[in-house]
Amino acid sequence: MVPSILFRLILWFLLTADFGITNVIIGILVALLLPPYNIFSKAPYTNTEEKLKDLLTIFKHIIIAIPQAYKESIEMILSPHRHEEVVREAVPPNRSKLLIFLDTYVITFTPKAVVIKYNDKGWYDVHYVKRKAVDRTMDN
Repeated sequence: MVPSILFRLILWFLLTADFGITNVIIGILVALLLPPYNIFSKAPYTNTEEKLKDLLTIFKHIIIAIPQAYKESIEMILSPHRHEEVVREAVPPNRSKLLIFLDTYVITFTPKAVVIKYNDKGWYDVHYVKRKAVDRTMDN
């Protein structure tokens, strides 16, 4: 319980960046009043190996997203991206709230994509900016 309250208090200070007495009191109250929450509570995992495997996969995607974000930023500076597209992408099945959050973070971290909606039925709506418009009227 104490580590949870301490973690919440640290997050509060990171979000507010204010160490005044009033903010400290508000932070302690918020940390104490928030209900306990387990981020893996909805996950259908049977063991911690599966949790760890999924978390490591997401962190691998985060590491890959960093250079990709720089690359996309440079592309957007050098050539305008004037076209937009909203794409519905499937969420991998049986994701915990933490993994859904991390998926959303990885997608939104790059400058060309933003998750605009998550649906519990198993999909994200992702807004992309593109250099050229995609012609979807052609039959293949």
